[in-house]
Amino acid sequence: MSKAPNLLYVFADQLRYFSCGYAGDARAQTPHIDAFARQSSDCCNAVSGHPVCAPYRASLFTGKYTTSTGMVINEIRMNPDHECIGHVLGRGGYRTGYIGKWHLYANEMGNHYDPKNSYIPAGPDRLGFDDFFAGYNFHHEYYGEHAYYHLNSPEKIYVQGYEPDAQTDLAIDKMREFSGQEKPFALFLSMGTPHDPWTPDNVPAKYLERFKDVQFELPPNYLPENDPHADDWAKLSKEERAELTEWMRVYYAMVANVDDNFGRLLQAVEDMGLKDDTIVVFTSDHGELFGAHGRRAKNIFYEEAVRIPFLIRWPGRIPAGEKCDVCLNTVDIMPTLLHMMGLPIPSGVEGMDVSERLMGRPGPEPDAALMMCTGPTATFADGNEWRALRDKQYTYAVFHVDGQELLFNNVQDPYQMNNLADQQEFQPLLEQYRQKLKEKMKAIGDTFPACSYYEKNWIRDRLILKTATLHTDMQL
Repeated sequence: MSKAPNLLYVFADQLRYFSCGYAGDARAQTPHIDAFARQSSDCCNAVSGHPVCAPYRASLFTGKYTTSTGMVINEIRMNPDHECIGHVLGRGGYRTGYIGKWHLYANEMGNHYDPKNSYIPAGPDRLGFDDFFAGYNFHHEYYGEHAYYHLNSPEKIYVQGYEPDAQTDLAIDKMREFSGQEKPFALFLSMGTPHDPWTPDNVPAKYLERFKDVQFELPPNYLPENDPHADDWAKLSKEERAELTEWMRVYYAMVANVDDNFGRLLQAVEDMGLKDDTIVVFTSDHGELFGAHGRRAKNIFYEEAVRIPFLIRWPGRIPAGEKCDVCLNTVDIMPTLLHMMGLPIPSGVEGMDVSERLMGRPGPEPDAALMMCTGPTATFADGNEWRALRDKQYTYAVFHVDGQELLFNNVQDPYQMNNLADQQEFQPLLEQYRQKLKEKMKAIGDTFPACSYYEKNWIRDRLILKTATLHTDMQL
């Protein structure tokens, strides 16, 4: 085993924990992911600390919460002054690579196919992924003229066939190239699927055929009315509600394709003789609700949105086939991986290194995961902001606009249908979570402002200008 392990970090977009076979979904066709779970540590309490594409990626790369990265919504451009995992890996002697969706560069709402928004130029905006970068800011069409990536010019390189297949081919080729060199490598593969649109023409027909006879039903916690706290991306029209079960069919077909491609990656790691020397992570940026709690999409503290798969394998170092119940949050991933790889953790990191626990030994772990929403998915508007805590039993959440509180016992009530915050007997417990949330927010300088605060004070023309923590002139 080499002294410095390689890292292969694979993350899907909008894949929820509950739609994987190993997590108990009988409809899922994920044999490769399920087999990998038996070889890995299954972080069964992993959550997305801010379940939206861009905020998640900013926290993943920096180990900081959204209120410190400034990546408060999608379609803004991240300030590149943060110390990121790519920088640490590069200084530590690693060859770094990134393939796929980036979502940290555009500073224009819409017009995302224009190279001025889709091309991330070489330099500081690539956040340390300097050896190989085959990315695009974002798009959600996986065939045809909108399935492309950029290398080191604004020229679009169109993929042949289905985008996740082409991305996997590219990742295998790059691993082969990297593995022939003396330096270890760290390669991140960001797949765009199973993100919507869930239309039959957005997934290979052979995968859709697998699910033609599968019965999909609305979730047990489905609500026919839209959540009053939902932004426009989370609301459902009457026509969309009628399509939910067919959306699920395409979604599960996309997940099956993700599984096949992940299986190809694992086989390539083995064929290249890299298995024992490579940390492999399989995860996602957030989940999807499909009508649960009267919502679609993400950007909410409910389990369907925040619970994500997080499987990590390192033969001989990480126990295989065991569950690790650490409350792993997005901000914890960077420090945990860096410590495992023998690299320093930047002083500004706000997450916790839980590597000892993942490797089956006693060690520190968070008592709860702090989760947040700082605004709508991609516009500056007030009224959707929330903060939440999730530990091994409970989720506590509070909305900014009206102060509504929610408290769920996730063990006894996994669909979160019984709000304990409304019940007198749980008031002492509710107060405990109120105080714990205040303490965690205070520790990172989070003053829980409305979304418009950021637009007025941190962001100009969708460019993030500040990266320091917020002023403490507001109270929760």
